[in-house]
Amino acid sequence: MGYQNKDIGTILIEQGSLAAEYLPLILERLALEDQRFGKICILEGLISEENLAQALAKQFGLEYADLSQYKIDEELLALLPADFIHRFRFVPLEMDSESLVVATSDPTDVLKLDELELLVDRRIKVRVATESAIADFFKAGTATSRVLREVSEDFMLQLVKENDHGEEILTVEGISEDTSPIIKLLNTTILDALNRRASDIHIETSQEGVVIKYRIDGVLYKASDPMGIQFQAPIISRLKVMSELDISERRVPQDGRFKIRLGEKSIDFRISIMPSVMGEDAVIRILDKEAIASNLKGLTLESLGISDREIVRFRKKIHEPYGMILVTGPTGSGKSTTLYAALTEIHTGEEKIITIEDPVEYMLRGILQIPVNEKKGLTFARGLRSILRHDPDKIMVGEIRDSETAQIAVQSALTGHLVFTTVHANNVFDVIGRFFHMNIDPYNFVSSLNCVMAQRLVRRLCPQCRISTRYPDAVLLDSGIAPERARERTLFEAHGCEACNGTGYHGRTAIVELLDMTDEIRDLMIRKSSTTELKQLARESGVVFLRESAIEKLLNGETTLREINRVTFVE
Repeated sequence: MGYQNKDIGTILIEQGSLAAEYLPLILERLALEDQRFGKICILEGLISEENLAQALAKQFGLEYADLSQYKIDEELLALLPADFIHRFRFVPLEMDSESLVVATSDPTDVLKLDELELLVDRRIKVRVATESAIADFFKAGTATSRVLREVSEDFMLQLVKENDHGEEILTVEGISEDTSPIIKLLNTTILDALNRRASDIHIETSQEGVVIKYRIDGVLYKASDPMGIQFQAPIISRLKVMSELDISERRVPQDGRFKIRLGEKSIDFRISIMPSVMGEDAVIRILDKEAIASNLKGLTLESLGISDREIVRFRKKIHEPYGMILVTGPTGSGKSTTLYAALTEIHTGEEKIITIEDPVEYMLRGILQIPVNEKKGLTFARGLRSILRHDPDKIMVGEIRDSETAQIAVQSALTGHLVFTTVHANNVFDVIGRFFHMNIDPYNFVSSLNCVMAQRLVRRLCPQCRISTRYPDAVLLDSGIAPERARERTLFEAHGCEACNGTGYHGRTAIVELLDMTDEIRDLMIRKSSTTELKQLARESGVVFLRESAIEKLLNGETTLREINRVTFVE
């Protein structure tokens, strides 16, 4: 009996990838959800992507392709039109005059494979690879660069305009022909930035010309060589058209937003245009709401890199029935992501969770998320008042900026709600001063507070190219590290390879200091005691400060001395 006659569940059980007792659970979900059998198994953590790809290969009598073992043929890649590879989502492996061998994650899509066969005028031989291996091919190396260079803006990126009736997709026909190279340049830049995990795109003008930079893992990198200064005006004009800003106004700052449809998902972009002596500069903030960075493997407190010691303490606080959980740190320190992870963890479906944010950065399933809209009068304070009438159990306030929002948040925490919020401050003790300056009653504030967590992000070393190093004792002492502690561990420096785009780092990890609100600390806060006294008491109660948390990451080989000195300082 051939595998072709068997269903995927039977094959997975026969090859030992899936235990038979899970079948009723999967079939139950299959009846409720519009998902395939294999996808549900992966989402439930019952099988790996490799197990599914191997089973699909057996089911259809095909070969399984482990793409990590293949060296992609650049010459073959150059022979195929770039939009074919993107549209049909395949990796070309071999080609001769009669056939083309491709790896795909979905051998069931016969219509697409037949269309590809007609377009390349060759018989298509299919091999099965995992979905993530196919995705990695599109993210990596020169293949992606070539696809990005050639890809047509009409095909890959569609600008979405929101109107009263929903979404209207704009075509590029209304833009005059002589600006089309600029459209292509900007679309390629946006695609490249998304593939390289950038959070912002900076378009800067200097005497050398126009330079495009990406912020990746919190640090700026040049994305291109300087272009002629004549490109500056058309690039900025195109961005203004996309964001519906005033093209004729060049002397004052302008802020806008636009949305782009990439494949099946929509990505929001915030844009800031700033006048300079050389004309205008622009910064585009990428808000990929549906994307949770691939290295997070799901949004959990563990995936953020917070140490086990702090996770245990923080987890206890987020499961309390009411009070305020306060996360603090500068812009871009991962405060919102930490709160998202906390909300994801406590969300059981039994309680109403509402957030108000500016902007909404990630979409959380089953949680009501409200974007601030100051132009329409929806501020944090006004939104928060309305939220309280919407019968919430848990509330997240994106940021406390003014005394009115602070007042309502504190009252909400005192009246039986669990409130998650962020505030800009350097450490856990500066937060107290911020709230007192907002004229919040010290007793009410301190009574409402469950814990304060200060956070920073340090770049994580690329595991493939990091190199071991030793630092002189004088350098370690300058950084507040006892040399004998460093000698017991292997320390590393960044090097740079293809996997990390030559940066030496890949992804970021959180360092935190968590202050539990004990009765003694509450008492000192109400009496407005000095920071020195508070720090002393906090240290005695087991609080590990940011600098020490950063040093632990260094000694564990996760980051570099230069990186921890960039983010924290010796106290």
